[in-house]
Amino acid sequence: MYNPKSHNADEFISHTEILDTLKFADENKDNIELIDRILDKARLGKGLTHREASVLLACDIDEKNNEIFELAKKIKLDYYGNRIVMFAPLYLSNYCVNGCVYCPYHAKNKHIPRRKLTQEEIKNEVIALQDMGHKRLAIEAGEDPVNNPLEYILESIKTIYSIKHKNGAIRRVNVNIAATTVENYKKLHEAGIGTYILFQETYNKESYEKLHPTGPKHNYKYHTEAMDRAMQGGIDDVGLGVLFGLESYRYEFAGLLMHAEHLEAVYGVGPHTISVPRIRKADDIDPDTFDNGIDDDIFAKIVACIRIAVPYTGMIVSTRESAECRKRVLELGISQISGGSKTSVGGYFNPMPEKDDSAQFDVSDRRPLDEVIKWLMELGYLPSFCTACYGSGRTGDRFMEICKGLQIHNFCHPNAILTLKEYLEDYASSETKKVGNELIAKEVPAIENENIKKIVIEDLKKIEAGERNFKF
Repeated sequence: MYNPKSHNADEFISHTEILDTLKFADENKDNIELIDRILDKARLGKGLTHREASVLLACDIDEKNNEIFELAKKIKLDYYGNRIVMFAPLYLSNYCVNGCVYCPYHAKNKHIPRRKLTQEEIKNEVIALQDMGHKRLAIEAGEDPVNNPLEYILESIKTIYSIKHKNGAIRRVNVNIAATTVENYKKLHEAGIGTYILFQETYNKESYEKLHPTGPKHNYKYHTEAMDRAMQGGIDDVGLGVLFGLESYRYEFAGLLMHAEHLEAVYGVGPHTISVPRIRKADDIDPDTFDNGIDDDIFAKIVACIRIAVPYTGMIVSTRESAECRKRVLELGISQISGGSKTSVGGYFNPMPEKDDSAQFDVSDRRPLDEVIKWLMELGYLPSFCTACYGSGRTGDRFMEICKGLQIHNFCHPNAILTLKEYLEDYASSETKKVGNELIAKEVPAIENENIKKIVIEDLKKIEAGERNFKF
């Protein structure tokens, strides 16, 4: 039985409820009266249930789909404005004991080079990332209790935060590592992590167990209940995601929203972020062997429907996607993107030759960060390196209260302007700096609060004079 308040994965992600939801959506995908009621509810900006959102996703009426896309654009602007938060992944180790059939790090892959960064190598990677201008990282590591114990992750986090190079500093470390215990989540929380990220890959339990034939990740319940343990361990910002292409996208969509509903029902705080990766080619992985791939049109609609259903959540798209695809989904709901990313261990400071590369997946958008920043600004977006909420303790329910009250602009927009100015002064090419200063000149007068505007103007002058790390 479906029960979003249950701590049992088989109840808050109910297979029967998902099947009933998909049947209901099929029966009502042309029901204009119902679709209009759902859209009217969505326009209130308070979100939708997994069943309501599934009707919109199934809808194939062109006129209504246009309304869905336009509403997604409006909700994105209402909640997040034109800001796009920047980050980069940092792969610490690709040692892994799992048998995941979609990932080249699986234990049976004997020809991929295995690497684990030393603390000195991590320092070099971080300096390379700081020299690009990054302030926010997402660290990644395979599951291997011998090579990648939690102590190694904790030591690596401490190293990352300790490195100050020129004007560079990593101000927020998000963590994407395997499901673990409440006690270990407490240790991650004490280490000062930002968001704990864990992708479900698929919410279909039968498919999940086939896709994870060996290793600790085979345990569906332990993996799916990880966010509950993270919350119990004091981590109040968690990030969900599925790997689209492994299972029916409509099944995954419903499961993803049910997981968000569960977190809201039990902890009063939904996911801080939702990621929407699609399976990509990798060392010994051919995505064509999975028969649930989705095209760009379906991908765009998934993004739009998630934005409408969970308006408060940050949405992430990585360099898995092409520049063209990323451009399309930015206006439909995406609020965070990676730039200048490497998905191999040691890929920033001293990358291996391509034949020896240890990349987890092929990157589609290979542009350097400076080019991505300039591109975003020319599209009218405000790139942000802000980590002020994390630094000020505005996490979990405190952040959600601000976000759901549409007050995020009073903090995040001015902080985005200030962190962009830091980037322009310290790292940007002359052409990017010119475009950025022109954008800032347009953004500052648009700040409605006169006191905030005055402070921003003063802080911009201080940044030009060499001061750093201002925040609201």
